[in-house]
Amino acid sequence: MNKKVIRYIVLFVIVVVFSGWIGVLVDSVLPEHPKGDTLGMGVWLVFPMLTAIAIIICSKVGWKDIGFKPNFKRNSRWYLTSVLIYPVVTVIVLIVGAATKWIDLSGFNIKAFIWAFGSTLLIGFIKNIFEETVWRGYLTSQLDKLNLKDWKIYLIVGLVWGIWHIPYYLVFLSEADLQLVLPVNQTIFIVVAIMTMTCWSVMYIELYRVSKSIWPCVILHTIEDSLINPLVISGYISIASGKEILISPISGIMTSILYLAVGFGIRAYRRQSNNMMIPKDI
Repeated sequence: MNKKVIRYIVLFVIVVVFSGWIGVLVDSVLPEHPKGDTLGMGVWLVFPMLTAIAIIICSKVGWKDIGFKPNFKRNSRWYLTSVLIYPVVTVIVLIVGAATKWIDLSGFNIKAFIWAFGSTLLIGFIKNIFEETVWRGYLTSQLDKLNLKDWKIYLIVGLVWGIWHIPYYLVFLSEADLQLVLPVNQTIFIVVAIMTMTCWSVMYIELYRVSKSIWPCVILHTIEDSLINPLVISGYISIASGKEILISPISGIMTSILYLAVGFGIRAYRRQSNNMMIPKDI
């Protein structure tokens, strides 16, 4: 293993884990402000990317590794995939939820939802450039250099990604919003959220690997933010009490299993394609 790569990864992880708490400290010394749009939250969001860029410059990591090139022609199927994954899985979950009467769709307003969805795409896209440059472009690409088994990379990225969110759930996001997603105490919510993101990591990492670009992941993440979060938090659907952990479009067990299946499906395609490219002995 490359010890230099490991040292920089460890440094990156340490900074990431503390970046949110630095943001909390920043907010604590500023005048009162509304939750959800603070300077400290900006620090939490931007600090990991700035750290990754600083490490790339100092360690002379190739910018090519990050995957900034969109490669549209080669990746057309993966751009389409990135657009479709969340809508298709969400529709499946809603159909199952409606059939079992665990999800109530009677209050769903399609026109209002389309407006809410479209109005958040641009800001979500910009925000997710920061995230996907960090989690896939930097962290995943560097872990790949260590020749780790896939499950270790999924686990490391998922855990770091999830732990980075802890200040967001504890401080930046209101408890009322947490309750709308999953009506449990904050500790259980954080555990479930980290497990959910670890499951999602398979899908994001494999999409990044197969496309060799962060941009399909940016689109995927943007669709997620604009689709499933408002669907639940803004009350377009209603989930039966006690069934959230099973069927929620955000953090339900069924939902996570479907996203895992998508991730492993992309992985199988990538591995098969790589095997076909390796010349065989005659």
